[in-house]
Amino acid sequence: MGEPRTVLATGPDEPGRGTGRPDVTEPGAEAYDGRHRAIGGGPTAMPVPEGLSVWATAQQTGPVQRRGRYVPDSVKHPARMLPAIAAHAIAAYTRPGDLVLDPMCGIGTTLVEAVHAGRDALGVEYESRWSDIADANLRHARTQGAAGRGGVIRGDATAILSLVPAALAGQVALVVTSPPYGPTVHGHVAVGDELDISNNRYNDGTDKGNLAYRDLTGLTDGFADILRGCATLLRPGGIVVVTARPWRKRGELVDLPSAVIGAGIRAGLVPTERCIALLAAVRDGQLVARPSFFQLQSVRKARAAGTPMHLIAHEDVLIFAKPPTPGPGTDVSTSDSGGGRR
Repeated sequence: MGEPRTVLATGPDEPGRGTGRPDVTEPGAEAYDGRHRAIGGGPTAMPVPEGLSVWATAQQTGPVQRRGRYVPDSVKHPARMLPAIAAHAIAAYTRPGDLVLDPMCGIGTTLVEAVHAGRDALGVEYESRWSDIADANLRHARTQGAAGRGGVIRGDATAILSLVPAALAGQVALVVTSPPYGPTVHGHVAVGDELDISNNRYNDGTDKGNLAYRDLTGLTDGFADILRGCATLLRPGGIVVVTARPWRKRGELVDLPSAVIGAGIRAGLVPTERCIALLAAVRDGQLVARPSFFQLQSVRKARAAGTPMHLIAHEDVLIFAKPPTPGPGTDVSTSDSGGGRR
């Protein structure tokens, strides 16, 4: 049934390089390959050639991807996932009718893209400000004819098993999420008669329960707790897709993607791929950057100071699988733990 698949990530210290293909030979793998090559991130992206681990998910800007599909208040969130990234993961790793979970759902991007694709979706969000917008986005999706069902639970995802109905244990096909980027400040720029720059934190900073206000160790420990709960909710062979990127703190690079890989392993998940989702468009074989005002400002200051910094053009996509449940008489020590995909 085609050539063997290659394990693409082996551990936090040796993440490997992705080929964008299943890591084990399994029934339905050819169908997965066909979907993965054809979609390239849904209607807002371009096709992905065979064997390429790059998701072309920014052929259109974020505002264009969200226009008409999300309620206007959605722009208030400081760190929104591109809809095309969520759409790509959902189309590649699930089938219609599957259940998709986002334990840190924010304004509900994963949920909206799931229900539009005919999947059911459940989100958990710590802050009511964002969960209310996620609810509004799901209502909006229903008015647009989305076939899937979706819902949002307000609560702390580090205790996700106390929030989600016990009957859903072992039922989730796919988890798609992104951790917050530590205690960094995200900004919005409004262009009018004057340039209006405002900081926009997840909350006012007084509630330290939000992982965004922990240091890297606290953030990854909390994220490991979330992934541990997700592992219980996943069906055997279920998939976790996490987008993350490094950031700089006082000039030092904070390697969040590698920390996320370590958190996934501690949660009992198996790393299977490390891909990238473009934050730049591909035009005539060239990348067209879509930087924010703050990225441009940071890079210009760094270069003026003699540091050859470049604009960030992608997010890491870290993919894990829940190991299949061994059958009767299976020798666990020799069973394949790569985790199949659907």
